[in-house]
Amino acid sequence: MDTCRIPANTSKCSGNTMECFMVLSTQAQKISIGILCGLFGTMCVFENSLVLYLIFSSPGIRKKPSYLFIGSLALADILASIIFVCSFVNFHVFNEAGFSKEVFLLQLGGVNTSFSASLSSLLLTALDRYISISRPSEYKLLMTRKRAWTALGVLWVTCATIAYLPLLGWNCCVLDSTCSELFPFVDDNYLSGWICFIMVLLGCIVYAYAHVLWRARQHVAYMEKHQAQVGKQNTRMRMDVMLAKTLVMVLAVLTLCWSPVLLLIIYSIFARLSDRLRKVFAFCSTLCLLNSMVNPIIYALRSKELFSSLRRVFSHFRRQLKASEESREAESTHKSSVIET
Repeated sequence: MDTCRIPANTSKCSGNTMECFMVLSTQAQKISIGILCGLFGTMCVFENSLVLYLIFSSPGIRKKPSYLFIGSLALADILASIIFVCSFVNFHVFNEAGFSKEVFLLQLGGVNTSFSASLSSLLLTALDRYISISRPSEYKLLMTRKRAWTALGVLWVTCATIAYLPLLGWNCCVLDSTCSELFPFVDDNYLSGWICFIMVLLGCIVYAYAHVLWRARQHVAYMEKHQAQVGKQNTRMRMDVMLAKTLVMVLAVLTLCWSPVLLLIIYSIFARLSDRLRKVFAFCSTLCLLNSMVNPIIYALRSKELFSSLRRVFSHFRRQLKASEESREAESTHKSSVIET
């Protein structure tokens, strides 16, 4: 097992550095974490998989850059849920500490990549809405599918590179520096840099959405005054305003779910955490799964195109189910007739 300099308030468990971070002390706490992770993780994977299916099974939807970014968000949430639940439950509930430093940092990098990609996908979606509302006449020329795919490629590569820096050598074992109190082997300086990266993303998203909402309010006022004259353009504006409001709801949920985790991470960089706060951090981490679970619900309720696609899928499923039942009834009637004969 790799040995690193662990925080002073966890030196009592210096026999095995990984055990210092297993903060759940009672069976009730472990069961609660297991239930939350199992419920949120399962629902998240199901809902986001459905979103991906609705997007890429509909030619009209998957051609739009806006939904490519939403698809990237759904994919990031699926990966985050799978990696987070497996590693988090294995570590905190089953207290598995037999894996190496490299394996742990690989898992942590996967979670960080997925979350960063989720946040970055929201940023691209915000920029997409910003261009659509601020420069509607040039939108199709500026935001092409090729540029959207290129932006997504750059996004995922950048997020993965930043997330896997600890695995590549920026960790407290290689540098012989003080480890974080919340994450084994993670250097506090790297954690500070990662927090700054996340804050920059959040700041850009908030700025873009502030402009989108300001322009959306102008469009609403314009539509109320010129509803009779505008026609198709009026419908386009309503769609832009609706999607902007939807994405603001997604951002609000993201902020509410991730704020406790980010605040505790920032606090841990400047001060020592008590065992109680470290337990609070473990439970707050499950809010990340809640965020990933709520996002698809917002899409289904707010996006008319996705909701219509969902209705078509359910209608097709009902028709197939009804046809299957009728087929079984006909087969049963036929068998009964044969027996009577």
